Amino acid sequence: MATSKNVELLLLENVDSLGIVGDVVTVRTGYARNYLLPRGLATTPSQELIAQLADKRAKAEAERAALRAEREKMIGKLNEFRLTVTKACNDQGLLYGSVTQQDIADLLEQQGFEVAPRDVRIGQTIKRVGEFDITVKPERDLEATVTLVVESDTPLAIDEEPEETELTDEAAAAEAEKAAAEGDGAEKAEEETASA
Repeated sequence: MATSKNVELLLLENVDSLGIVGDVVTVRTGYARNYLLPRGLATTPSQELIAQLADKRAKAEAERAALRAEREKMIGKLNEFRLTVTKACNDQGLLYGSVTQQDIADLLEQQGFEVAPRDVRIGQTIKRVGEFDITVKPERDLEATVTLVVESDTPLAIDEEPEETELTDEAAAAEAEKAAAEGDGAEKAEEETASA
């Protein structure tokens, strides 16, 4: 039932997040007046128009089913997928900028996945190197978790640890002899205790 703030319209074309051709939808009057009607995407519903759009609707439903099957297949491949991106950052690992939804969508597209930036869900702003879980959600009930690895384009100060000094061959041999001598001394002491 339409109120004065809402109006019922018949969709003449597919409209994202609203419906497909032939759907009768209830929308805000402003949305109808400023977007749907001027673009020829919707009109006042009538039984005659609904019947005329039946073939177009069947075709749209078939396209939608094919797209759904494609997305389900993609989601299956995306789960547990790892992406790596290299970004400029300071020596503490803070990025000069951030990794955006568009960046991630572009990376996925390079790997052969057709993902729109709006399908990429980032829990927090990515502004440092590390690993992040990213949700890809092309439809309300389809989602996958991708691991994004953000790497630095230069070595980080926090990664540099003092190098352990390796023993030279001679020093290593001397250490081994000392350990063996101590071991022999302990064995002799045990033998003397046992014989006493």
